[in-house]
Amino acid sequence: MIQFLNKRIKLGVLTQNPEFDTEIKTIEKEIKEKVNKKFAGSLAIRMVDSGSCNACEAECNALSNPYYNLERLGIYFVASPRHADVMLLSGVMTFNMTPHVKEAYEQIPAPKWVITLGDCPVMEAVFEKTYAINAPANEHLNITHHIPGCPPEPRDIIKGLLEFLRKI
Repeated sequence: MIQFLNKRIKLGVLTQNPEFDTEIKTIEKEIKEKVNKKFAGSLAIRMVDSGSCNACEAECNALSNPYYNLERLGIYFVASPRHADVMLLSGVMTFNMTPHVKEAYEQIPAPKWVITLGDCPVMEAVFEKTYAINAPANEHLNITHHIPGCPPEPRDIIKGLLEFLRKI
């Protein structure tokens, strides 16, 4: 136990990233300003999984923890597409999920946008086009923005959301 504590004291805190901490403050400030200006302070996102391994969803769950805390920036994940402004689409577009994804998209009130998350919706993942895969997603939906990665880290998702807000 003493050896472990000595090693821990020598190494210090490894989970903090001071460079990103300063960068995230400027990103958060700009996101909050853009959400206030373009969405009256509240951007509602409906996350739709069109057939994924759930890694992207796990990274999105981290956005709700106290470190990232997207809700204080005015960005919320909602359960119903009828309450959403944006669809966040993850996973390979499977044959079985295609009609459900389209239905969810149709239920989002206009104006509406689609952000693809991860490499799967744009077919940059390890999957090949087979009878069960109906991808890429841009064949079925009008994609506004793409956040790359397999899976993208929470910081990449936040940066991607900022790029989306700048784009619209």
